[in-house]
Amino acid sequence: MRAGGADETRHVPPARTLVLLLPPLLIAGGILYDFVTPRGFTAIPFFTAAPLVAAPFYGLSGTVITGVVALLATYGVHVRLGFGMDADTVTEVVTVVTVAVLAAVLNRVVRRGDLRLASQREIAVATQRAVLPEPLERIGGYEIAARYEAAQADAFIGGDLYAVQDSAYGVRLVVGDVRGKGMGAVAAVAVVIGAFREAAEQEASLEVVAQRLERALAREGSRRDGIEAVEGFTTAVLAELPHGDGVVRVVNRGHPPPLLLYPDGTVRPLPAREPALPLGMSDLGSWPDRADEVPFPPGTTLLLHTDGLSEARDAHGVFYDPQTRLAGRAFGDPGILIRALAEDVRVYCGGGMTDDMALLAVRRP
Repeated sequence: MRAGGADETRHVPPARTLVLLLPPLLIAGGILYDFVTPRGFTAIPFFTAAPLVAAPFYGLSGTVITGVVALLATYGVHVRLGFGMDADTVTEVVTVVTVAVLAAVLNRVVRRGDLRLASQREIAVATQRAVLPEPLERIGGYEIAARYEAAQADAFIGGDLYAVQDSAYGVRLVVGDVRGKGMGAVAAVAVVIGAFREAAEQEASLEVVAQRLERALAREGSRRDGIEAVEGFTTAVLAELPHGDGVVRVVNRGHPPPLLLYPDGTVRPLPAREPALPLGMSDLGSWPDRADEVPFPPGTTLLLHTDGLSEARDAHGVFYDPQTRLAGRAFGDPGILIRALAEDVRVYCGGGMTDDMALLAVRRP
């Protein structure tokens, strides 16, 4: 993403431009209204509306100036009509002054709210970077790209997760989706990622890494209260790219299957041969984890994603099918792939998504 510089023009939406012009247009309209209507008509609604419209969009000085100009216009119109300081003039002047003062107070309230919101956004961004740091573009000889798309505007992190860890056994990856929302989900995300990074470096097999995540979530669940202690779980898919072997191993724990994208545009899903329960549900049954192994030739991209992608819907309720949407397309870079995919799914949903989405793409050059 190119940083803004002195030569970069800032685009202002037309709707915002109209709003910024509305206060002076209201004052001008009020003056014109008084000129073209009989003496019994008043333009006071125009003059009182101007500072109120300015309050949430202008600074304090701009709001005060708008109020002063509206006050002068009110008095000037009455002087032109020869009313002087009669009862109607005094009443309308006092009305405009009162509204202008209220507009200044409203402006301060709005600005303080904006500062608090900006602070919350900064905290959210810092939390996201701490819990879900952006992976390096190249790890263990593989090209890497990741993206987190929040369904809610200005939300930065939820229950979706991804992580990449190089190890003596190969490059290992995880993409998961924690049940629930809020800080409880964020805490579980931190537990899963922390346990994954430690286990990925220490354990010789991907199956044992999955079991370590299971135990970490079990310990986390024992510290929770209420329904989360009973029903907390995480769907996850783990992948391993051994150094120099040209294969990918996958362990799937109740998660949407990854996709292999070949250079010729072919897209192949990698469903688990033996379905397994999500992480954190060992109380309901236990099956040994078995990694599925498939060839991973040069130029191929492995795409892992959460169900925010595969369960996105269009206006008719039809699910987004990444296999169909990506078939026949070639992406030479994983970053280009996930950016195009994120944009495509938002267009498909009409700009509004119902669930967060995490994407992780790895390409073998």
